[in-house]
Amino acid sequence: MRVIRLSSARVLGIALVLALGCGLGLAQAQPAALLSQPASGVSPQPVAANTMSAGLAPSDDPQNTMQVFRSRSDEVNVIFTVTDKHGKFVKDLQQRHFTILDNNLPPQEIKGFQAETDLPLRVGLLIDASNSIRDRFQFEQRAATEFLRQVVRPQTDRAFVLAFDEVTDITQDYTNDLDKLAKGVKIIRPGGGTAMWDAVYLASRDKLMKERAESATGTVRKAIILVSDGDDNQSRYTRKDAIEMAQRAGVIVYAISTNLNNILDSGDHNLQAMAEATGGRAFFPSKLNDLTGSFKAIQEELRSQYSVSYKPEHFDANGQFRPIQILAENKKFRVRAKKGYYVPKTQ
Repeated sequence: MRVIRLSSARVLGIALVLALGCGLGLAQAQPAALLSQPASGVSPQPVAANTMSAGLAPSDDPQNTMQVFRSRSDEVNVIFTVTDKHGKFVKDLQQRHFTILDNNLPPQEIKGFQAETDLPLRVGLLIDASNSIRDRFQFEQRAATEFLRQVVRPQTDRAFVLAFDEVTDITQDYTNDLDKLAKGVKIIRPGGGTAMWDAVYLASRDKLMKERAESATGTVRKAIILVSDGDDNQSRYTRKDAIEMAQRAGVIVYAISTNLNNILDSGDHNLQAMAEATGGRAFFPSKLNDLTGSFKAIQEELRSQYSVSYKPEHFDANGQFRPIQILAENKKFRVRAKKGYYVPKTQ
């Protein structure tokens, strides 16, 4: 048997070669492993927007300990208003006084019902600053300022002012300072085309949707006051897009027409469609003095509404529109609510 003797120096050299080889192997394997990991700072996307309930589910990869956020939209919240045949608000009804239909079916389960009065408001005041209303712009500014003075209560409410022509511009962000809000209206100058649907869409998505439905003082009511002639010629988003986003954000739209001709035109019908689809109202004043009654009605309505939450029957996250009907037991009462909602589609 032949014995090979190695010097200590040679042994050390072989060890170094082996160590370098292992290091190169690890270095070559590492990039492949990194490709399977999410990029730093990128969070997983939720399955659906406007969610009511959510849970955490593990990733499909057993080697990956990161948890992925899963969400559901199988609970629906609806705000609605009840008036009698004289238009007076009815505030003392119970759940048993109503029939609720979602996609023409009674809900699987009613999760909650309450009459909500004197709620704090979160309001977006959207002012048309396009060329089409240049001759009525002073009327618009006076109407918007009058609204702020009559409706917004500094102790509990917050509002922002957004001007729009072919682009949108927030002239005053959320505040409870009436002087700042009035200044935000005063500095608006008319000019350009009209992108009304964009304004409603962006105000709902970027401002009101991000506003929590609850505050330290309880539930809040979210609304858009849209002062415009209703004409649109520049929007990237459609009327359907704007209505859907307002519904997803839980926003009620109240529209005040600046068309002073006493004849409803296509723009007025746009305003009416937007308001009715979200459970609001459209007003068509012929002069400034008519606004006082309109603003009083908006304020009383926003603070005198009902809220119901329920789990729909045969719910499927398929992206389809589901109509809503709320009927009062007393046939003399009129119920006003959004016409329905679009179900987020499962990705």
